[in-house]
Amino acid sequence: MSSTHAVNKTIQEINEKIKKGTAVVLNAEEMIDVVRKKGKVQAAKDVDVVTTGTFSPMCSSGVLFNIGQTMPPTIKTSHVWLNGVPCYGGLAAVDSYLGATEPAEDDPLNKVYPGQFKYGGSHVIEDLVRGKVVHLRATAYGTDCYPRRELSRDITLADLPEALLLNPRNCYQNYNCAVNLTSRLIYTYMGPLKPNAKNANYATAGQISPLFNDPYLKTIGLGTKIFIGGAQGYVLGAGTQHVANPERNERGIPLSGAGTLMLKGDLKKMDERYLRGVSVVGYGTSLCVGVGIPIPILNEEMAWFTGVSDEDIDMPVKDYGYDYPNRLPRILKHAKFSELVSGEIELDGKKVPTVPLTSYTRSLEIANELKKWISEGSFTLTEAQEEIPSN
Repeated sequence: MSSTHAVNKTIQEINEKIKKGTAVVLNAEEMIDVVRKKGKVQAAKDVDVVTTGTFSPMCSSGVLFNIGQTMPPTIKTSHVWLNGVPCYGGLAAVDSYLGATEPAEDDPLNKVYPGQFKYGGSHVIEDLVRGKVVHLRATAYGTDCYPRRELSRDITLADLPEALLLNPRNCYQNYNCAVNLTSRLIYTYMGPLKPNAKNANYATAGQISPLFNDPYLKTIGLGTKIFIGGAQGYVLGAGTQHVANPERNERGIPLSGAGTLMLKGDLKKMDERYLRGVSVVGYGTSLCVGVGIPIPILNEEMAWFTGVSDEDIDMPVKDYGYDYPNRLPRILKHAKFSELVSGEIELDGKKVPTVPLTSYTRSLEIANELKKWISEGSFTLTEAQEEIPSN
């Protein structure tokens, strides 16, 4: 019989165990059975860290980069393009920001099918990480200290003095399951939606997703070290559109989209396996980002949270046909994530096939890769320097 004495650990204590090679690290899928079989108190005693993962399209992503100056400095870039994709250049002399959803100006698909894009910022980011040559073009208005007005050359990621993956909004805590109640096919960021609710598209890694395993963000904040794009990175704080006080179910899981994170990492250290450009038919481009966050098991409460399973997660089903473009979408119903994973849900008495936008297999791979880093001692945990509101 397990003891009921309270468990209280510190991140410093867990890090000492990581350095000694004695820390017990499980992925979030493994933790479910431990909590069910042993209870939260014993699970908290036995486990030190739970690793999470997600690999999903995250549109609010991009790269802050510096192209470097020739000597003496000659240009203050005003407009910048990488492989024909516009970047924002109003950041000082040679700093720019490339957004994942920015399309190429001369995209050949857009010329044939207006409004559809095959190539954009996300693909440039992947090309850079793959070591491919990318064409840089820049124009400037010219000043006495920066007289040059044009720049055109081929570059690789290695040629950039700095390239920082800087993502304003990643890792949504829950999200919509999208259907289309109109009689026509529509194209959305959730993918094509067939008429009369012939498919239901959803995006999250469910029970191994980071913010489902720490629903109140008790261990995640400014300075939390993470896995991002195959490299070590950090949480900068709440992401844009962060909802701090959503309606929740009995396990603390938000009943709709809620928390988000702002993340950063060194693009030069990333792996294209965990950073992929995608084209969403009829919508545009997006970036699939791999993120893994370690959850320190400081006490039985954190053990309980990391024991979350797909059966505990309620996802809102919303209409993207009539509602989404015109008004705040109604929640048609909540579906258990376990139902979505099964391949179909019931809506108004009929079976609707479900389609995931998130790769569970790749998400679990990320959780396992992070588990390996921690178990080998190459990745230790960090204390959050500022909390993210989640009350």
